Amino acid sequence: MSETQRICHVAIDDSGLPAPTPEIEQERRVAIFDLLEDNSFDLPPREGRAPPRGPYRLGLAIRERRLVVDVADESGNQAAEFHLSLGPFRQVVKDYYQICDSYFDAVKRLPPSQIETIDMARRGIHTEGGRILQERLEGKAEVDIDTARRLFTLICVLHYGG
Repeated sequence: MSETQRICHVAIDDSGLPAPTPEIEQERRVAIFDLLEDNSFDLPPREGRAPPRGPYRLGLAIRERRLVVDVADESGNQAAEFHLSLGPFRQVVKDYYQICDSYFDAVKRLPPSQIETIDMARRGIHTEGGRILQERLEGKAEVDIDTARRLFTLICVLHYGG
C-alpha cells in the first residue's frame, strides 16, 4: 500500500443524533483508532481523469436517510462525495447490534468458551457488513476488507443514533 492510498483522518457528523451510550462511544473510538493505524483506501479514475491523490480525510454522516461519505485530500479539498442507501445495511446492522448485546452480556456472566462462540458470530456479521460496504463502494472507492469492516463499525455507530 502506498502512503497516498489510505485514510489519514475520520470525522463523524453525529449532530442531531441522540448521544451515544458509553459502549457505542468506545466502539467508535476503537474503530477510528484501528482504522487510522491500518487501512487501504483509494479513489479510482473517473471519466478518464485521475482522482485527487491521498491520503484522504473522510467525513461520515447520515443525511436524509442516506449514508454520506465525504472524501477530501489531505489539505481538505473535496475529492469525492458518495450518497449510499442505508437499506442494504439495515438487517446486518440490526444483527450486529443484537449479537453485540449478547456479547456484552456474556462477558459479564459466561465462561470463556461460550464468549468465544458469540464473538466468532459477531466477527462473522461484522465481516458481512464490510463486504456489503465494499459492494456499495464499488466503482467509487477501493477498500480492503479490514478497512471496510472498520468503516462498517462507524456506520453502525451512526445507525445507532439515526
